[in-house]
Amino acid sequence: MAGADDHAHCADRAGEDVPVNGDLVVQRPEGLYCPPGDFYIDPWRPVARAVITHAHSDHARYGMGHYLAAAPSEGVLRSRLGDIALQTLAYGERLRHHGVTVSLHPAGHVLGSAQVRLEHEGRVWVASGDYKVAPDPTCAPFEPVRCDVFITESTFGLPIYRWCPDDELFADINAWWARNIEHGRASVLACYSFGKAQRALAGVDPSIGPIIVHGAVQPLNAAYRAAGVALPETRMVTEVKDRADLRRCLVVCPPSAAASPWMRRFGDAQVAFASGWMQVRGNRRRGGYDRGFVLSDHADWPGLLQAITATGAQRVIVTHGSSAVLVRYLREHGLQAEAFETEYGDDVVEADLQAGQEEAA
Repeated sequence: MAGADDHAHCADRAGEDVPVNGDLVVQRPEGLYCPPGDFYIDPWRPVARAVITHAHSDHARYGMGHYLAAAPSEGVLRSRLGDIALQTLAYGERLRHHGVTVSLHPAGHVLGSAQVRLEHEGRVWVASGDYKVAPDPTCAPFEPVRCDVFITESTFGLPIYRWCPDDELFADINAWWARNIEHGRASVLACYSFGKAQRALAGVDPSIGPIIVHGAVQPLNAAYRAAGVALPETRMVTEVKDRADLRRCLVVCPPSAAASPWMRRFGDAQVAFASGWMQVRGNRRRGGYDRGFVLSDHADWPGLLQAITATGAQRVIVTHGSSAVLVRYLREHGLQAEAFETEYGDDVVEADLQAGQEEAA
């Protein structure tokens, strides 16, 4: 998309009562495709031109000829995908390609996450990628974008999912960590390395004790810090000089590490899992964790409805998650709603927990 027709500042409202003459986004085997623009949004097969909403591996995959993404995501994209042909846009900046005006707007999901706004012949579509509406100091806040058609995720698209305020959540995490120190044991917080780990680090109280991160988390921390996000001091376990620190530290690591020999150096540690799936009773036990904390980078049920309403869209297309439930709810409330089949989803551990929850439901 390097040969854009023009750049300008983005208007944020769709035209009123514009007739639809062909969809701006359709499903193809490679991913979600924009026919007039001849590009894909978060494709899961190699294509010539890809607009990327964020750097999670189910949305940003290697092998595309050209990538377009929001400027704040550059560091994490290059950290995860290496040397790629990447073009970036500032939030709200417009790019015109084959008659389609493209702009990227904050999604509030992780650093650099963006909603993709497409405008063509008076029609406006927005593809959300993943998003959350709750405040998060590690990324730009979600920005409602007016549109005719809204493509929304539904990872937590069930009414049972309702997040508590961050101050309550992190007070619980800090108290758990402090209690473990009193018992002379480490506190291991398992969470996704990109996004959730940094949000957890930004929310805990570093005065409680030392913080150790896994090797999968450290380079992403560096990308966040390079983007101006404030995170507390963290160390790799190989950098720990005083072995007593291993019995009072907070360890932030991916779930796979929490079940690996890497954990042996921390002795009799307490292991918690930070995930939105912890909202459902039984998921912590199935995962074998001592504790579960409900921490998600996605919108909960009220957040999804809030975001959809704010767009003003009369047509909503639902992607991954509990799409059938959300589609039915939206139809019952007077919207034209349908679902796209995609290959998006959370990391393997969270996907396994979702499968177990759906079986229980």
